[in-house]
Amino acid sequence: MPVTTKTTCPYCGVGCGVKAELSPDRRLKVKGDITHPANHGRLCSKGTALGATFGLEGRILEPKMRNGDGFRSATWDEALDAVAQKFNAVIDEHGPDAVAFYVSGQLLTEDYYAVNKLAKGYIGTANVDTNSRLCMSSAVAAHKQAFGADLVPAIYDDLTEADLLIFSGHNAAWTHPVLYRRIETLQDQIRVCIDPRRTDTAKNADLHLMIKPQTDVRLWNGLCAHLIARDALDHDFVDRHTSGFSRLMAALSADDQSVEAVAEDCGIAVADLKRFYDLFLHTEKTVSLFSQGSNQSTQGVHKGLALINAHLLSGKIGKPGAAPFSITGQPNAMGGREVGGLANMLAAHMDFDDASKARVQRYWDSPAIAPKPGLKAVDMFEAVRSGKIKAIWIMATNPMVSMPDTNRIREALEICEMVVVSDVIARTDTMEMAHIQLPAAAWGEKDGTVTNSERMISRQRRMTTLPGDVRPDWAIIADVARRMNSAWDKAFSWRTPNDVFQDYVGLTTFENNGSRFLDLGGFAGLDNAGFDSLTPTRWPYAKGKQPAGRLFGDGRFATPDGRARLIPPVAKAPANLPTEDFPFSLNSARVRDHWHTMTRTALAPELNRHTSEPVLDIHPKDARRLGIADGRLARVTTPYGEAIAKARVTDDVREGNLHLPMHWTKQFAPFGRSNQLINPAVDPTSGQPEFKHTPAQVEAFHETWHGFLLLPRDFDGDGPQWSADTVWRRTAHAFADCIEIAGVAPFESQMDATVMLDDIGTGVTRRVNIEDGRLNRVLFVAPIRKRLPSREWLLERFGDMGLDAKDRAALLIGRLPGVQDKGRIICACRNVGEKTIQTAIADGALTVEAIGQTTTAGTSCGSCKGELKQYLLIHSAKESQHAA
Repeated sequence: MPVTTKTTCPYCGVGCGVKAELSPDRRLKVKGDITHPANHGRLCSKGTALGATFGLEGRILEPKMRNGDGFRSATWDEALDAVAQKFNAVIDEHGPDAVAFYVSGQLLTEDYYAVNKLAKGYIGTANVDTNSRLCMSSAVAAHKQAFGADLVPAIYDDLTEADLLIFSGHNAAWTHPVLYRRIETLQDQIRVCIDPRRTDTAKNADLHLMIKPQTDVRLWNGLCAHLIARDALDHDFVDRHTSGFSRLMAALSADDQSVEAVAEDCGIAVADLKRFYDLFLHTEKTVSLFSQGSNQSTQGVHKGLALINAHLLSGKIGKPGAAPFSITGQPNAMGGREVGGLANMLAAHMDFDDASKARVQRYWDSPAIAPKPGLKAVDMFEAVRSGKIKAIWIMATNPMVSMPDTNRIREALEICEMVVVSDVIARTDTMEMAHIQLPAAAWGEKDGTVTNSERMISRQRRMTTLPGDVRPDWAIIADVARRMNSAWDKAFSWRTPNDVFQDYVGLTTFENNGSRFLDLGGFAGLDNAGFDSLTPTRWPYAKGKQPAGRLFGDGRFATPDGRARLIPPVAKAPANLPTEDFPFSLNSARVRDHWHTMTRTALAPELNRHTSEPVLDIHPKDARRLGIADGRLARVTTPYGEAIAKARVTDDVREGNLHLPMHWTKQFAPFGRSNQLINPAVDPTSGQPEFKHTPAQVEAFHETWHGFLLLPRDFDGDGPQWSADTVWRRTAHAFADCIEIAGVAPFESQMDATVMLDDIGTGVTRRVNIEDGRLNRVLFVAPIRKRLPSREWLLERFGDMGLDAKDRAALLIGRLPGVQDKGRIICACRNVGEKTIQTAIADGALTVEAIGQTTTAGTSCGSCKGELKQYLLIHSAKESQHAA
């Protein structure tokens, strides 16, 4: 019988509750948990598709050790003894700072806590950093400077309470769609989007400020000056609950803060800027959301501070519908921050001051405590590259794809004496660099807690037995610790995830007289049954008190004097300005249906169809000047590397700006990897890289032919061999993989074919291979001037147990006569394409609801509703032109 489990989604920081129904054969059905306060039953396209990613396809199920150019199976004893012995040997010879741990916001809080206790309390190094450094560390630093600790003031209810919602570098419609669903139907709420791109969030906003890249500080500083000049301050709040006002006012007055000057510097219309400033000034209930578009910058901390200053000056904080609100990108970035996941923090929100170090060491009763902050992500891998770090353990993340300047990351890992990688997928760009590969438990197999963007602690629950030889991360870490030193056995004697959780809970309460907001005393003493049944709970949750709501309603902050700090942000240019050789600004960002480096989402065919390959956005004027055609390949070059991707000519980007998503890997699009292009410059305080601006050059690739190869998903023969200049991109569909190919040198096919047709007149090559009555391979290649057939019908034929005469006759055409393809998939949940949507609109479906009734698009998770609105606007504009 199927068993239903309440758990938490493993994707973004919204932290949605999931009801998962698992059959004995590991088939999983999911739906949103209506009782969970984060999502009230809603799920986005990624969460909805979790069932398609729960199989064992592509998993690593046993430890492996490098053997020449490949890997051999190993026992856990063999693998973990090797890890412990090498780490001990490096520490004995070079000291504790010669080892490092690079972890992930995908880990559970218990995993995070275990690695921090081992590294910072027992090995004695703070070289523990996380991929959260890449997405949220600037917000963390801004919170600590302004509030005294990494505290998020707001809760999700504030989003619907607000009369004005500001998205600052936050494309919520795509990156946090469940939160966006909460507010999109509110009729009286005004929404402003601040973004150099015309994102789905921007397109559906009442006002879009399409600023020049990296001018956010100038914009928000201008707002603060505007509030002061208009005497629109909350004087009582500023006087009683903040410090630094005089210093901030003096710093602001050093620049021309006129609306005209700020608008010119930001590259936007004066009227638009004035409207934004007046909206903020006159709207008491204002929430300003900021995310990676703000954080991923060498000015990321100052961007956060400038935004926070505007809320402090106006008193728009700690009240219903009024707060600055940092939205986290990963499911447990917040939990990691709580337990010291960043190299510059100790566990339980404590720092490296002498009192905190002594307190943590007393609690752990540890032989050591890291004496100083460790190396942040970019510096950590540079230390690996220089040989200072001799051994590194990477957990649940793929830095070979996600870090900036990834070619340099490869150089680092190639020379490292010991690279240990714990992950759930056997083939990732980073797994290939390992000396030891450890099989970790995946979502649905591991058990513990995560914390979402509003400080809500929820349970991720195990739904099935552990497959193969996989183990939970915390258990792997504890086992290595005990092997490193038998005297550490007691400190790492946990037997359940609740044992680890209780260890962490105790540290939050230890010698905590109320000065530390992070207090989980309400969970103290929870037995395993209580842990198993734990319901979503927001911290602070002190013993004997109720869980918290929004923070700072009493005007008390976590600073020594209890006052928030008004810190003057400095508006600066990006670290690397465009040059004559690299005149463009390249932005690395996200797409709607994929997650990080696609190790999970690529397994779900429905998530591969909205954006099936990396696409380079370029402005029409730039494309026309450079001879780059829409849908053709373009080559992007920076001082750090190059990538080749299909161009999308669009005014969704500013002139002089480029946009390329970061998800694709060597397994899916080796030519289209964006982060090998990204400069490694970082914010001097947070260490967060400047993913949102790298000087770049772009040119047409000038491919002479294009084509596609279709292979069954269970294809186990030799993979295709391409010439060096063949650009390929692979996408997984339900029954087959589609490999798009293009190149310059003449294409020569070596594929065996049951049926073939070479059209000398048109230059089109067609090859079809059928084995045992089933479609096995299809290859179409054509000169670039010739269109290729849709792949959809052919891909579906791979699922047929046999081919009838009608289908066989159509294989070399690519479709049945009279059958139209769906076009690009817009609604991933319902598999609805753009041609179906356009037909519905033409037939009279003139609202989003009507399109849903006619096609089912937008009736599941709703992530596509923004695009449905855009199709309606395009239709309306065409109708108006015809009428004129």
